[in-house]
Amino acid sequence: MLRTRELTKRFGAHAAVDGVNVEIRRGTLHAIIGPNGAGKTTLFNLLSGELRPSEGAVEFAGRDVTCFDATTRSQLGIGRSFQRTNVFPKLTVFENVRLAAQTRTGESFALWRSVTELADVSARAERVLDEFGLLGYRSQLASELAGGDQRLLELAITLATDPVLLLLDEPSQGLSPEDARRLIDRIGTLAERYTIVLIEHNVPLVMRLATEITVMNFGRVLAHGTPDEIRANPAVRTAYLGTRGTR
Repeated sequence: MLRTRELTKRFGAHAAVDGVNVEIRRGTLHAIIGPNGAGKTTLFNLLSGELRPSEGAVEFAGRDVTCFDATTRSQLGIGRSFQRTNVFPKLTVFENVRLAAQTRTGESFALWRSVTELADVSARAERVLDEFGLLGYRSQLASELAGGDQRLLELAITLATDPVLLLLDEPSQGLSPEDARRLIDRIGTLAERYTIVLIEHNVPLVMRLATEITVMNFGRVLAHGTPDEIRANPAVRTAYLGTRGTR
């Protein structure tokens, strides 16, 4: 579904991502892990279109999307969450999800129409909220939700855009252990229906959820394989036990 070819991003003389070749197969939960500063988030920004590569290419569903920005890639079916919760705090929970669903219709800029006329959009927003257990909070401001529920709302917003591929950047960051487990369980459920690429520092959770794992260090791919193969890889153990990457 998603492939990179010699993907490189330089900041001055430093290559934060250096000749990375990764293939994301349809129907997998593919985790990208590595020491702090290994280049994981830079790679994510290249995959989502937030950054333009210095060299190399990104292909999505057999199409070269290297020159497409994040908005265009989202319209093609790539949904992305961020390390920091990314919601509209002064809008209600329902409005957050409804606006996301509306971007996938011809009514995105129907500024003078009442939202009550957009029945299909509202129905989709309610279905997504119900799936995430947030329907009871529909009239509450997003800023009033607890941290774990805000993360769930961000995922709901992403799903309301009708993606086929989810890029999730450290979704459990900053959450309590209980909220992190609840969120990861939800991601596990989503993996039954979506292709997911996940950055996550909680390695035990990654090992439990992932189908495939790519390990990065110093901006390059250090290893790729199943969770069992990654556990047994001596180079991966060395990287986590004492080698620091650079961003």
